[in-house]
Amino acid sequence: MSQKTLAESSRAGAPATERGEASPRRWWILAVIAIAQLMVVLDATIVNIALPSAQSDLGFSDGSRQWIVTAYALAFASLLLLGGRIADLFGRKPAFLVGVVGFALASALGGAANGFTMLVVARALQGAFGALLAPAALSLLNTTFTDARERARAFSVYGAIAGAGGAVGLLLGGVLTDALDWRWTLYVNVAIAVVAFAGGWILLGNHRDAAGAKLDVPGTVLVASGLFSLVYGFSNAESHDWGSPLTWGFLIAGGLLLTAFAWWQTRAAHPLLPLRILLDRDRAASFLAVLITGAGMFGVFLFLTYYLQLNLGFSPTKTGVAFLPMVGALMVAAQLGTTVLVPRLGPKAVIPLGFAIATAGMAWLTGIGVGSHYVSAVLPQLVVIGAGLGLVMPPAMQLATGGVAAEDAGVASATVNAMQQVGGSIGTALLNTLAASAATDYIAGRDATSELVRARATIESYTTAFWWSAVLFGAGAVIAFLLYRRGVPKQDANAAPVVHM
Repeated sequence: MSQKTLAESSRAGAPATERGEASPRRWWILAVIAIAQLMVVLDATIVNIALPSAQSDLGFSDGSRQWIVTAYALAFASLLLLGGRIADLFGRKPAFLVGVVGFALASALGGAANGFTMLVVARALQGAFGALLAPAALSLLNTTFTDARERARAFSVYGAIAGAGGAVGLLLGGVLTDALDWRWTLYVNVAIAVVAFAGGWILLGNHRDAAGAKLDVPGTVLVASGLFSLVYGFSNAESHDWGSPLTWGFLIAGGLLLTAFAWWQTRAAHPLLPLRILLDRDRAASFLAVLITGAGMFGVFLFLTYYLQLNLGFSPTKTGVAFLPMVGALMVAAQLGTTVLVPRLGPKAVIPLGFAIATAGMAWLTGIGVGSHYVSAVLPQLVVIGAGLGLVMPPAMQLATGGVAAEDAGVASATVNAMQQVGGSIGTALLNTLAASAATDYIAGRDATSELVRARATIESYTTAFWWSAVLFGAGAVIAFLLYRRGVPKQDANAAPVVHM
């Protein structure tokens, strides 16, 4: 048999996706990826509602409680690029499965925590395994769907989960905390992981598109320490002050380390983040859109959660239900944006429009008051915000990962997740600090013992956060309009398949 015939025979026996064909199991694979991604996204918020119960049970201080959230964010953000490159080098299926199992074991450890230290360690381990799982899941999605129209539909589902998962986490966290115990907000991941692991084991094929490359150890150390310093610095702004060395010192160190990382990537033989990924104009715009969305969404979830529970008297479960209209609007807009609008109008028209709609919704939400009602002062605004974000997040995620070489799919996916996580950390620090300052300024010169004054000061802090979220979304609209190219992206127009070599 000739060498050509042998090659053709080998090619014929290869998986469908390896030959550039659509996998017949692609929609089942999407379901598995969606379940795994939901587990990662849920964990960013599901523990928040259970935090007061966990604090009461384990007896840690108010000053320590932020580390239950921050430990996860630090590990997740600083290890994402490494996780994405591991998926490219050693195969996406093993990276996905190890990530799922590790995340489940870390969740079980957290659920069984007998003290503060054990819970923080478990949260950090969740973040580390999430950093392996998240980019593997997103790159699997990008390489499984080879038809542009189907890929757009798949990304609308994935983007809706990424955008709405935080609200779903609030709902599920409230239900589990009310009905069972705070520990079940962590134990629930074990049940989700069993389904994701079984589906991944059966359905996923393994590809090592960058198997010939080597791991960039200096680049890994620089970017991990740089992202860690950046997230840690912004996290310290909550408990310390912007003028504290623990805040600005780590922020400066993070900036210097990331600058050194960018320089090293131009010299490394096997760069961790090939700069060709960032040089595409539409892709760079998409990374910034995800970063800004992550920062601005914090204003919706955290401060509105406080408002609903502390001012309107909602229970944790009722608070989660209150966010569902936003989730529904986001999912509808995600489907419309990725499958209809972007393929016809291009991202330069759609993504700035989504940011503008979200800006209007956030500005409208500043009208809340001490005696406001959910149906008139919150519900319509949430629907508008959800519709706007649905036109931004899924298309941006699709454009950020579409069109990259197969060997770079994992690291491109990791960069998207890193942008979202770092954006959320920036939003946490910035909006918390601005809100606290607004409350302090309002009370100054007034009777601080008055319940009405304290209630109005709280409202002032919320509305200040909402206004700044609106500013972030407005900046996103301008940046997206300036950076995105005119017309329909080439990968959508040509429907070029991603071929595994």
